[in-house]
Amino acid sequence: MERTFIMLKPDAVQRGLVGEVISRFEKKGFKLAGMKLIQVHRDLAEEHYVEHRGKGFFEPTVDYIMSSPVVAMVWEGKNAVALARELMGATNPASSNPGSIRGMYGMDISRNVIHGSDSLASAEREIALYFKPEELIDYKKAGEEWLSE
Repeated sequence: MERTFIMLKPDAVQRGLVGEVISRFEKKGFKLAGMKLIQVHRDLAEEHYVEHRGKGFFEPTVDYIMSSPVVAMVWEGKNAVALARELMGATNPASSNPGSIRGMYGMDISRNVIHGSDSLASAEREIALYFKPEELIDYKKAGEEWLSE
């Protein structure tokens, strides 16, 4: 099973969308492996967005992600990275499927509720930034056998 990193951004926390978004992942069949509410510090924010350093939106993005708590999560499932990205919708909510998380709740490209890893390599890197190995729980979820062959 693949693992992917999902972060509910400050706008999701402040708008009370945490439970709704978690419910969407559970209903899709993902299994939660780790979750925590954290206040992101500058070093972590800059490391998270390191590939965007030098771009005009880097500093505003770093400042935004530090502005309020976020919910960091690790979800597990078959094709987790691709399926999570489909569930989230396009980065710009205006271009997202209306039924996607960003399509339903995103306000604009910078206040788009959720971040998700864009590849397996990114998922591994981001999970390691936010979680120690012992913070991730491996367990058998009831009904798991009904979700994949």
